[in-house]
Amino acid sequence: MVDAAGLPEELGAFDMILHRGEANPRTRSGIMAVLLLDTVPEWDRLLAGFEHASRRVLRLRQKVVVPTVPTAAPRWVVDPDFNLNFHVRRVRVPEPGTLREVFDIAEVSLQSPLDISRPLWTATLVEGIADGRAAVLLHMSHAIADGVGAVEMFANIYDFERDPPPREPAPIPIPQDLTGNELAREGFNRLPVTILGGVVGALTGTAQVVGRVLSDPVSAVGGAVSYARSSTRVMSSTAERSPLLRRRSLTSRTEAIDMELRDIRAAAKAAEGSINDAYLAAICGALRLYHHELGVPINALPMGIPVNLRAEADPAGGNRFAGVMIDAPLGISDPAARIHNVRTQMVKRRDEPAIDMISSVAPLLGLLPDPLLESVVGSLVSADVQASNVPMYPGDTFIAGGKVVRQYGLGPLPGVAMMAVLISHAGLCSVTTRYDRASVREDELWARCLLAGFNEVLALGGAGRAVPATFTQSTATSSQEPSANGSSPS
Repeated sequence: MVDAAGLPEELGAFDMILHRGEANPRTRSGIMAVLLLDTVPEWDRLLAGFEHASRRVLRLRQKVVVPTVPTAAPRWVVDPDFNLNFHVRRVRVPEPGTLREVFDIAEVSLQSPLDISRPLWTATLVEGIADGRAAVLLHMSHAIADGVGAVEMFANIYDFERDPPPREPAPIPIPQDLTGNELAREGFNRLPVTILGGVVGALTGTAQVVGRVLSDPVSAVGGAVSYARSSTRVMSSTAERSPLLRRRSLTSRTEAIDMELRDIRAAAKAAEGSINDAYLAAICGALRLYHHELGVPINALPMGIPVNLRAEADPAGGNRFAGVMIDAPLGISDPAARIHNVRTQMVKRRDEPAIDMISSVAPLLGLLPDPLLESVVGSLVSADVQASNVPMYPGDTFIAGGKVVRQYGLGPLPGVAMMAVLISHAGLCSVTTRYDRASVREDELWARCLLAGFNEVLALGGAGRAVPATFTQSTATSSQEPSANGSSPS
């Protein structure tokens, strides 16, 4: 079933696993966009913008109703008690606020649970930042959408000019006063039809499988074996986990750098790779330098890469990505050779028949009780690092009159030591690394290695350089090294 906007009313199996994980700090899957604005937006105008967006995008007004007895799938319903003032907040840091303070606020938010009895998002305006600037922290559950889907869903909060004409008022979504008991009864009443449909589907599928086996047993068995081998290649890595990155805790930190999109594109072209290849190779270079500086050089470590599977016809909500594993080539010092190595591995992984295996196993995992689910999922996570790439809008964007001069993506830490996210926006690239501080203990060293790892890749394309994340609008002429707090002065 889908709603009027084309979004599915029922949670998919994988989305529900992410939703269940919100209660546990070790499995929490919140994602966040940190938007730096060139001026403080008008509060009433900001509220009006989110009010408009919540009417256009139902997910911003919907909560999840879970049946008290599992006779039906959990469902998205329009919250009859929706309160915009709960979701849109404002805080002030002591002036002049820095980017480090913004990231620290973001960390507290990401490490805190979202209220699962309400729509699963918040937006926090941060005031008091140096030079009269501001930040907006958009925090949402991964159960709502993946990174690419979130870009589509939150499009309604952006303007493409500072003072656009008034928007056409949107109608208020009709609330749905549905309880878990009512959903369970509804599912129970449909149970005979559901069971009959499941039996018919199972028999039909079994008949088709038996028919294929009888008609060509060698090919059928060979196909099953081939898929099993493919799933192993997709989900596992031959690289051993790093001895430096093994510990896990509940404390994390974010470090970020900026660069021109044209510079990383030129570097990628010079090495005959894509921007994503150059980005992954630069992360590998940073990790290589970090391990060398601490006297623990390694040749490779397991790295997880989300691959977008979303088609144009797919709705914005939900998760449509696959996770693949590569052996991150830390032993390769030449950045061009590192890009080639990453590209070769990624091309092979994208062509794997079992690339979407997560969707296949999610219904089975969803049947497990929470403690067992956490244990099984934890055993499946074999990566030290994950790295994601989310393209944004190519032109300038505005929120309530404030121009977005930087945008940073902060991802979850699903059992990994580090999550890296690249955001491309308006000709700029920003890279964040959010890491577990029990694994990455040398904050200043990692900030220097991150910068150096990207600059050795950017050097392939010419004179471009990455710089520590700042509030300034231009990165082309800056060459400052990371300061003690990981941010350059404004």
